Amino acid sequence: MILLQQMIVLFLYMMIGYVCCQKDFLDVEAGSKISWIVVNIANPGLNINAAVNGDGAVAGKELFYITGIAVILFVSLIFVGLVVPVVFRIPKETRGIFNSMSTFNNIGFMGFPINSATYGNEALLYASVFVLPFNALIYTYGISKISGGGNKFEFKKMLNIGVGACLISLFICVLRLQVPEFVKTTTAGLSGLTAPLSMMVIGMSLAQMDMKEMFLDVKLLGFSLFKLLVIPVLGMMVVMQLIDNEMLQSVCMIMMATPAASITVMLAQQYNGDVEMASKGVAITTVLSVITIPIVSAIVF
Repeated sequence: MILLQQMIVLFLYMMIGYVCCQKDFLDVEAGSKISWIVVNIANPGLNINAAVNGDGAVAGKELFYITGIAVILFVSLIFVGLVVPVVFRIPKETRGIFNSMSTFNNIGFMGFPINSATYGNEALLYASVFVLPFNALIYTYGISKISGGGNKFEFKKMLNIGVGACLISLFICVLRLQVPEFVKTTTAGLSGLTAPLSMMVIGMSLAQMDMKEMFLDVKLLGFSLFKLLVIPVLGMMVVMQLIDNEMLQSVCMIMMATPAASITVMLAQQYNGDVEMASKGVAITTVLSVITIPIVSAIVF
């Protein structure tokens, strides 16, 4: 019930962005600027806040477990991403986009806020571990698939503020460092921006889409439901055999059940991928995830 209520809250944030864009109170340029604030200020603040305002209960052994689980899940999702486009008979020219959407979820814009709001700061610390393999793979394997194999990745792109914030939060947590009160207050304030702003940005992007056309695309709809329901449920059947910590299980469930990563669209723009299909995939999985995440939670727990 808590997760369902949280998804309703996030949906309402998304609808605010959608309506504001439809009414021309906000536009694409404003969405781009808000997105920059989320990626470079609010989301890093959310990550660090989990460490400085947490209860200090994170154990090194648990972090080791979640790191191993994160790596195993991403390797498994790479394999799934190669198989799914073939099963759904996706044309070769767009298979790279479906490979990427199958492998990479929106763990930043949705995974972090959901984990933080539903399960608290401890869950967010575990979730932050997923960012490290995510960035390592999205800027290597992801770019290769999205661009059709014609571009090389730039290592410096892996060294971004998001990864830095994750490393800082883990460093503070593992060493149990004490920080000044003003740092705690600042990061707490910044963390509160992440969920509303990130979901508003997603809502603004939906306002640019033809929703009717998206939901009439049978292959895309079928792929989306498979990604949002079948993959996380089957994945959790494996995860629950590997770990018995309920908090870690919940984090893994959220990270697998979130929609396609929004960065897929930005990378498609930069590396000459199918931007239209990437945008549709991110949009439809985002809308459906409001319903499917609570369903997955109800099935696996």
